[in-house]
Amino acid sequence: MDAKVKENRLFHRFELPISPGRMATAYYRLEGNNIVLFHTEVPSEFTGRGIGSHPAQGIFDLLRASGRKAILRCPFMSGFFADHLDYLDVIAG
Repeated sequence: MDAKVKENRLFHRFELPISPGRMATAYYRLEGNNIVLFHTEVPSEFTGRGIGSHPAQGIFDLLRASGRKAILRCPFMSGFFADHLDYLDVIAG
């Protein structure tokens, strides 16, 4: 997948285009200086293909580059992190 994750601050979400007109999204809210990731969506026709890992990795990379930290309230993001502990520096607390 060549697309890059982008932050849409207006809608408080991260977006990754996966096909024309379709995107994976991860919603967040701000809590102090932290990003609380609370819900991830992948269109149903793309579930089970590992596509969710691409936005998760992209989000963690964006947060790392910006010096921000995440609080994981989304089960998918928590599961991704459990398998990718090299992102420990991106997690708050």
